[in-house]
Amino acid sequence: MRTSLNDIAQIESHLLNRQMPGDALLFEAKTLLDADLRVNVSSQQQVYSLVQQYGRKQLKQEIEAVHQQLFTQPEHLSFRQRIARIFLNR
Repeated sequence: MRTSLNDIAQIESHLLNRQMPGDALLFEAKTLLDADLRVNVSSQQQVYSLVQQYGRKQLKQEIEAVHQQLFTQPEHLSFRQRIARIFLNR
């Protein structure tokens, strides 16, 4: 069964807690009655989780690239020394 854009928007509002309490309660009741809707909610939640994991992985890679630049290139020697002094003084 193909999910409509309205269903996707409702699921997103529910998953991101953007619904009014009454609407959230009504949506939860719908998920109890509609197996297809439950599957769609679960699928969309998995997609959000995967996107979040991908974003974290990308951010870690960017941070590591900056770290490599700052701590391996000769032009950043004074920065490395200042950082080392901060941690040596503790």
